[in-house]
Amino acid sequence: MNCKVRSDRDVLKTHFKGGVFTSLLMTGLFVVVAQGVSGIAVAAEESTHESKHWITEAPSDSVKDQRIEKYLRGFDQPMWEVGERYGSIVQAIKDQNFDLAAYHWDKIKVTIENGLMKRPARRQNAEAILLNNTWADVKNDFTSKDLTKAKQGLVKAKAACMACHAAENVTFINNQPLFTRQ
Repeated sequence: MNCKVRSDRDVLKTHFKGGVFTSLLMTGLFVVVAQGVSGIAVAAEESTHESKHWITEAPSDSVKDQRIEKYLRGFDQPMWEVGERYGSIVQAIKDQNFDLAAYHWDKIKVTIENGLMKRPARRQNAEAILLNNTWADVKNDFTSKDLTKAKQGLVKAKAACMACHAAENVTFINNQPLFTRQ
């Protein structure tokens, strides 16, 4: 018995004689080419957005401003920095490094004021609870270089922070190790 092994190509030729096979092959080739060309067009369009000069190469001032606002976000980023600096103050007081505590306290004020530029609706509580009175009292306690006064200043700072969070209806922020441990 003579068996002939047929290749896949021979099978395709047998089943798709003439125009049907050619039509299918050409249709598939067209789809592949069309997808490749559209992919190149999309990649070219996207590449303008992937520039490391996302501000200076913005297509308009409006787009540039929107990108900057989006990047700078809201009040959450300044509050994150305030939290980090507050933790550094706690450690500085434990280490009796009063100059470092005062330094971070100054930076907390700058950070909050800069945050209020982005979220002016928070200004009333920030000023009434912390910036207008408490901030100076705490600063004096830290710069006294007296451990007892510095610890009292830390208690005042913590109370002001927690009161401001309550006034802004974000009391859940007060329930974290930053405020519960000390």
